[in-house]
Amino acid sequence: MKIIAATAHTACVEGQKDQVFLANDADPRTLDLAGITRIDLHFPKFTDGRAYSQAFLLRRRLGYTGEIRATGDVLIDQLVQMQRSGFSVAVLREGVDASAAQRQFDRFEGFYQGDAVHVEPHFAETENAAAYAAELARQDSY
Repeated sequence: MKIIAATAHTACVEGQKDQVFLANDADPRTLDLAGITRIDLHFPKFTDGRAYSQAFLLRRRLGYTGEIRATGDVLIDQLVQMQRSGFSVAVLREGVDASAAQRQFDRFEGFYQGDAVHVEPHFAETENAAAYAAELARQDSY
């Protein structure tokens, strides 16, 4: 997952056809995903988790492969779950140290259960490990 400081984030430009800002109460199934390369999902406050469901729906059910960016009240504690839900980029709140975010990922080497990106459970990953590594590398390239 790519981490961006709040000062480096640029919001989606209205009218730009390849980027979409999706409010957390909007249904992602209503989007025409053709040509969209980035979708910003917003967390108005950290206790509102609807963007997790939107990201998971976009990745798993709708097969969206572009960038899904978490914006708003993004806490370091949420980053691992965001990545597992399908987010590929997170914009940290103002004043949050990005190096502390990387330490959060370093705490967890792996997960037994599958997730939005890595659908296979841990016991089945040897067959698909190369595909999973390629997907993570693709997400890191954003």
